Amino acid sequence: MTPRSLPSPEFHGESDALRFWVSTADQASVGASVSRSVLHYRFNGRDDGSDAVSVYAANRALIDAAVLRRVVAGSREPVMVREHDLPVPPR
Repeated sequence: MTPRSLPSPEFHGESDALRFWVSTADQASVGASVSRSVLHYRFNGRDDGSDAVSVYAANRALIDAAVLRRVVAGSREPVMVREHDLPVPPR
């Protein structure tokens, strides 16, 4: 799988999380997910997750950067982005 052909992000209802792929510096790809609640509390996503893909798209740089930091720190795939991996939203 090349970085250009990463699968589209999708909300997975059973795990209550958005699943997505991130390209690494060595042109590999890593699977990751972020929960509906993290998207809601960090980025003001809808509580029901219905806007999860658009919230991810709007905040992709921050979320993907969190995944890459976790990979560099030794996390294995799939990387679960947690609330404390992301910047605190402005008040």
